[in-house]
Amino acid sequence: MPSATAKTKTKSRDEALSRAVAQCKKRGVLIPTFSELRDPSKTSAVVRARLKKVAMDDLDPANLFRITWKNDPETGLFGGVNFLELPSSLTGVPARIVGLVGKHFPTGAHKVGAAFGCLVPRLVSGEFDPTSQKAVWPSTGNYCRGGAFDSALLGCTAVAILPEGMSKERFAWLKSIGAEVIATPGTESNVKEIYDKCHEIRRTRADCVIFNQFSEFGNPSWHYHVTGPSIEEVFNEIKAKDSRFAGYVSCTGSAGTIGAGDYLRKKFPLLKVAASEALQCPTLLMNGFGEHRIEGIGDKHVPWVHNVRNTDMVTAIDDEDCMRLLRLFNEPAGRKRLAAEGVPSKAIEKLSLLGISGIANTLGAVKLAKYYELGPKDIVFTIFTDSLDLYRSRLKELEAERGKYSDENAIVDLERRLRGQSVAHAKELSYNDRKAIHNLKYFTWVEQQGMSSDDLRKLWEPEFWDETFGQAGDWDRKINEFNRLTGLS
Repeated sequence: MPSATAKTKTKSRDEALSRAVAQCKKRGVLIPTFSELRDPSKTSAVVRARLKKVAMDDLDPANLFRITWKNDPETGLFGGVNFLELPSSLTGVPARIVGLVGKHFPTGAHKVGAAFGCLVPRLVSGEFDPTSQKAVWPSTGNYCRGGAFDSALLGCTAVAILPEGMSKERFAWLKSIGAEVIATPGTESNVKEIYDKCHEIRRTRADCVIFNQFSEFGNPSWHYHVTGPSIEEVFNEIKAKDSRFAGYVSCTGSAGTIGAGDYLRKKFPLLKVAASEALQCPTLLMNGFGEHRIEGIGDKHVPWVHNVRNTDMVTAIDDEDCMRLLRLFNEPAGRKRLAAEGVPSKAIEKLSLLGISGIANTLGAVKLAKYYELGPKDIVFTIFTDSLDLYRSRLKELEAERGKYSDENAIVDLERRLRGQSVAHAKELSYNDRKAIHNLKYFTWVEQQGMSSDDLRKLWEPEFWDETFGQAGDWDRKINEFNRLTGLS
């Protein structure tokens, strides 16, 4: 027989669910299923007709259906997966390097998907009440932007927590959307300070629910069910008869995006999954610490949601390489030099689709290709998480600091920072190496964040991840029931 406490919790969830349903009905919020975000062709004609009247970044609930890799920027509806293949004349390796493009998501970054994966399962389960609670999004940048966007569509207040040293574009956008913004000390690598602020909020603000991307399994689950199949679809589209799916590379950050590798492993058992991080803060590579400028990834800890057992390699990327290549790809002198070096003009025109972390992912893919001596039959996938649009202020800062970008700069940066990328700071992980990285979770999550040692042990078992990623079907059923209750489906 259920205890009085259990009955109280159930009643509380039921009441919160009823209020959430009423709120969404009033605002016209129809929630897409994970299945629809994976395959938008399943979206109803009514939704598609509505999207024709809604711009990508409008605060219209219909934009929840655009949290997919398949937005067509020309029509405003859906098409194939947005991706970009970088030519060998640019990368310097014979292997094909392909990245999914995040620019065409609402907010201009793919993290809006991770936020959806964390928020919606709680919303449709009665664990979050948008009428009385604020959604707190701890982040080093794009995740809190995605969470603030999703929150605005639901009509609830977002609290965005991010380091004060992040780009001006992030702060300006958050304030424009009506989010409460909390700037914590430091830059990209100061994740602990974000956690400290979360602890403070838990103690002092009963009206807040924290959606911690580093520990919420909805984050990698969204990538498992949406990003992974999208990559598989692109591979099947571009492969030749003798092509091999050789690798998948992702800067770990919150370890959500690398969760697509768990899906891909089941489809392509021989692929290599590589986790990238900043050389200036080599936590996975050397148990190291420090600060870096690769905006879009966090560090100094191993995220709770990282399935380390499924990671074959760790690479560390010099943040100076990323900043120089940001200029090479976007400054006139850089683009002119790339054209002179034989890089196709169509590819050059699209290099602004790579933000700083997208460039880091590219360098990780180059390292993987060189380490495993991959050839033209091999295809390596990665993610171009966001675009230059979020870093134009960084270009101005670099010019003010270093002067105008010249052809000489471009020659050196292309040959040394990209084509000359070596296999230094790359480590193929043994079983014990993976277990050692996994064990590092103890010091952050058990000692500091209140997780249990038993739960940490469970994270090492493959069955845990199969069960975790298997929840999407149940989530979709709850989403459909939620939509039925609103009367909007």
